[in-house]
Amino acid sequence: MRPPAFWSDRRGGGWPARLLSPAAALYALATARRMRRPGWRAPVPVLCCGNLTAGGTGKTTLALDLGARLLARGRAVHFLTRGYGGRLRGPLRVDPARHTAADVGDEALLLAQLAPCHVSADRAAGARAAIAAGADCLVMDDGFQNPGLHQDMPLLVIDGAGGFGNRHVLPAGPLREPVAAGCSRARAAILIGDDETGALAQLPASLPVLRADLAMQDAAPLLAGRPAVAFAGIGRPGKFFDGLRRQDITLAACVPFPDHHPYRAQDIRRLRDLAARHGAALLTTAKDAIRLPNYIQKDIITIGVHLTWPQPTAPDHLLDLFANTMKTQPGP
Repeated sequence: MRPPAFWSDRRGGGWPARLLSPAAALYALATARRMRRPGWRAPVPVLCCGNLTAGGTGKTTLALDLGARLLARGRAVHFLTRGYGGRLRGPLRVDPARHTAADVGDEALLLAQLAPCHVSADRAAGARAAIAAGADCLVMDDGFQNPGLHQDMPLLVIDGAGGFGNRHVLPAGPLREPVAAGCSRARAAILIGDDETGALAQLPASLPVLRADLAMQDAAPLLAGRPAVAFAGIGRPGKFFDGLRRQDITLAACVPFPDHHPYRAQDIRRLRDLAARHGAALLTTAKDAIRLPNYIQKDIITIGVHLTWPQPTAPDHLLDLFANTMKTQPGP
């Protein structure tokens, strides 16, 4: 499902947002009540990469970046995720050789390529399973508004292009809770990309802000001069297409799909027909590629993304604080 256009209206969303404001107030109240419930405090520290808005902001990319840094420090890091888009509720440990995106979601499969990943709708149950499997720290992908597991380092991820949308709570806008409420729990905010909507001005001055950028793999050597048909079913497909344009890739067509879109045979036929018509290669993201049927994956060029940090020491400083949390954790 694509978000309604009025969610991104920086002037406030107009009459649709006003019409839905009573429902938004009830949603915010329910979230606030839920977040007052105490969560299970794990005997190992928990870092959460979360956000305030519905849709993608770069949480999984940040989780992978910080997870890789923790592994480099010798930590036995395990990932936790709900497994959005998958049919299995868990708790279970993801096996990329056995599970598909239809089972556990695309994000879980990406995370499992780096470190053990546990899918669980019940975050505390997933944490217990990860600890039993040898985890000495946990990185949650999403779950900022899930109170079931105490978070020692909740990080607020902000997409610079989308910001907080029209600044209204669901269903009047994209926010899962008011900005002030979310910021009150966050240890730091990570802004990915330029602040195009003035999101930083809405954060409290006391909240530390780290800056990061998404860097896309160079697609030109993979194309060998051919044009491309690019497609993506992520939170903001336009970001992927714009990144290719900045590389001066000739785009014969750009095909957006909804976030976490399950690719079916008719989608594959449409994409193949487009590519054949233009004599083009098919390009997509790693997150999309993992949802494609096996028979088509070999015909698709996958373009990866990673984070870059204008202040290279910033994420390590953040993990130093996390390491101090590890030292102060109570025993099992």
